[in-house]
Amino acid sequence: MIVSFTGAQSTGKTTLLNKVKELNTNFNYVDEVTRRINREFNLPINEDGSDITQLMIMADHISNVYRRYGHDVTILDRCALDGVVYTQWLYNHGKVSLSTLTHAIAVFDRIMSMVDVIFYTNHSDVELVDDGERSTCNSFREEILGLFEAYKNRMSDHVYLYNLHTVSGTVDERMTFIKKVLEDKGVHIKIN
Repeated sequence: MIVSFTGAQSTGKTTLLNKVKELNTNFNYVDEVTRRINREFNLPINEDGSDITQLMIMADHISNVYRRYGHDVTILDRCALDGVVYTQWLYNHGKVSLSTLTHAIAVFDRIMSMVDVIFYTNHSDVELVDDGERSTCNSFREEILGLFEAYKNRMSDHVYLYNLHTVSGTVDERMTFIKKVLEDKGVHIKIN
């Protein structure tokens, strides 16, 4: 089973992943693709992303759903939904080519059905904070949130929309919700 967190920057994805990871060592975890690509290859991210950045990010999303792991459950910090949303923003602002956007959409359409559970983190519960890597530009975040809504609507034509669950509230409330959704799918997790 593949589980992913998804959502705009500073919405609590990494906090939730780290909390689940701390309490459940029997799962595979894939930390955020974007930051790793920035650190390993010194490629620009956020508003400064490029064709190469986005192509590498989408390639990692493909690898994440096809890679064989040691445990039955793999939890991702982001998925192809994130990749296509940020690629769309970059295309809208003339920073990536149409071919890169077309590729990102094709990857999104091809692999999203392979993610069994998608936790979309609600932005209204979390303040936009500077962690030294994420963008803290409010207008960028607002545009990203709008694009997430547009792509979530696009998903409504597909079965995998039913795999999408919006997570809201405090960290504890979010963890309780995550536990319920996963246990309904037959995956037992500890939350405290």
